[in-house]
Amino acid sequence: MHAETEAKPRQVADEVAERIERLILDGVLKAGQALPSERRLTEKLGVSRTALREGLKLLRAREIIHTAQGKGSFVARISQVDAGPLMHLFNSQPRTLYDLLEVRSLLEADSARLAALRGTEADFIMIRRRYDDMVNAQAADTATHAHLDHAFHLAICEASHNPVLVHTLQSLNDLMLGSVFACVNNLYHRAPEKRQIDKQHARLFNAVIGRQPEQARRAAADHVDSVRQNLAEIEQEEQRLVRATLRLEGWT
Repeated sequence: MHAETEAKPRQVADEVAERIERLILDGVLKAGQALPSERRLTEKLGVSRTALREGLKLLRAREIIHTAQGKGSFVARISQVDAGPLMHLFNSQPRTLYDLLEVRSLLEADSARLAALRGTEADFIMIRRRYDDMVNAQAADTATHAHLDHAFHLAICEASHNPVLVHTLQSLNDLMLGSVFACVNNLYHRAPEKRQIDKQHARLFNAVIGRQPEQARRAAADHVDSVRQNLAEIEQEEQRLVRATLRLEGWT
């Protein structure tokens, strides 16, 4: 009898943990976000406060959430890439930027296609907000542009309703932001390239919210491939300038 009474709360706690994990996986609760209050969670989940606390204890043990004294519980940054040897190599080798842009082309093309197929009206409202924020930030600094650009592409990915795809992109967040920053820093101040990027973003935006999956896939792939080509051309131009300057200074 005693074993049965202990088993039931444990089962409810497991269920609570699984339901919160699903909210995190689906992007309803995001990394770094504070969990709702205990009262609100018990109401939403329809469980007792004891069962909720047991469920939260399980999530803390799994390092899915963490608790700050006096501040509450937060979703852990479970998708963050560890700053280990691989990250050091990625960040220290310039060629990695082009490798990363290849990955972006593959992932974002499919996420755009799926977003056009599966996106809800709520998803499209969020995508439109992110697009408008990006378009309206013409006078912003480079870092702000990079974050807004990244947020627009991430909103499209979230509309794919594929949690694995979303969390894969989020796990590359630091590297992705680095590549976006490189693109913005090198291309946005060049008028022809900036106009091209604006047109590509508009084409991608219209294809996704217009529910045109193949056009969305091509628009996303063409955008990233074009950025990669532009950056390669800029790099070659800079190398030619360095060689010419060295010759002028008598180094060769």
